Amino acid sequence: MTDRTPPGQEVVLRLDHVTKEFVLRHTRSLKEALVWLVKGRKGDLSAKFKALEDLSLTVHDGESVALLGLNGSGKSTTLKIISGVMRPDTGTIGVRGRVAGLIEVGAGFHLDLPGRDNVYLNAAILGMTKEEIDAKFDDIVAFSEIGDFIDTEVKFYSSGMYLRLAFAVAVHTDPDVFLVDEILAVGDEPFQRKCIARIQELVSRGKTLVVVSHDLELVQQICERGVVMEKGRMVFDGTCAEAVGFLRERNRGAA
Repeated sequence: MTDRTPPGQEVVLRLDHVTKEFVLRHTRSLKEALVWLVKGRKGDLSAKFKALEDLSLTVHDGESVALLGLNGSGKSTTLKIISGVMRPDTGTIGVRGRVAGLIEVGAGFHLDLPGRDNVYLNAAILGMTKEEIDAKFDDIVAFSEIGDFIDTEVKFYSSGMYLRLAFAVAVHTDPDVFLVDEILAVGDEPFQRKCIARIQELVSRGKTLVVVSHDLELVQQICERGVVMEKGRMVFDGTCAEAVGFLRERNRGAA
């Protein structure tokens, strides 16, 4: 593994010995739980699953980092902890600057509000003032390409429309740290290209980027560094090309 400490760059993101555990429930109803207890299967009612285990990661200002790994490796959980959606069970996390991004389609949207109100709501959650939102509102709507539906309640939006509006809001917050979780797979190809171009623009401006994706060709276009995760732990940290090669070799060995 290579030294990933760029000289002269400040740390904007640090995870120290982070662990996150979930309880998996095996029953779906009270009746089912009672049946299991009567049959003496009390121990089978739940199990613990460590999504992250003693994870330490440091990201410096201006780095573009891809989190890679198979499903269940802990990538998305890591992003949610960075964004503040989740809190670690143990360990510490520190983030400097404004964090924004796309972790789930429509996260932070109020279904009964129109797109216009959701722009203000979502942007405010991401740290923008009303004056900032007013100044960028037209640009957000233009980027989203859903101008005809901006005053329609978002519960009538397709997943693609959610994506367009959510991405447009996120990139116009001018974040210091931008997070993307496999979300670009939802949009159509022209909008994907538009999003990728905007992400590359953010990187060129020195913004910090953390991406989760199974599209190995895409992450090599936009990320310089790659971190491979496996069962909640980091197993490789190097250039993105090296990380992709490591993951492919790992997958071949497991086949």
